[in-house]
Amino acid sequence: MLIIDCPYCGKRPELEFAYAGQAHLVRPRDPSTLDDEAWAQFLYMRANTRGMHAERWRHARGCGRFFNALRDTTSDRFAATYRIGTAPPVAAEDAR
Repeated sequence: MLIIDCPYCGKRPELEFAYAGQAHLVRPRDPSTLDDEAWAQFLYMRANTRGMHAERWRHARGCGRFFNALRDTTSDRFAATYRIGTAPPVAAEDAR
């Protein structure tokens, strides 16, 4: 079983967590000015990175909070977890 380190609660089994998409996405300032293609690009197109990837997770069956994680998609190992709103670890620059 995979163990994930919640930055709020500590290490817990993966069954308590839910994947919530790619991390560090910035919502457009005024979405009403985007055409359909640009809006669809923002909503649906995400990086499908092989290797280290910045992701958002939720401790759904624990504290309920969202947090970010750096996970290697080839090995499914978490390199780091960190609170939303805090600076990502240095390796996060390669994961965006």
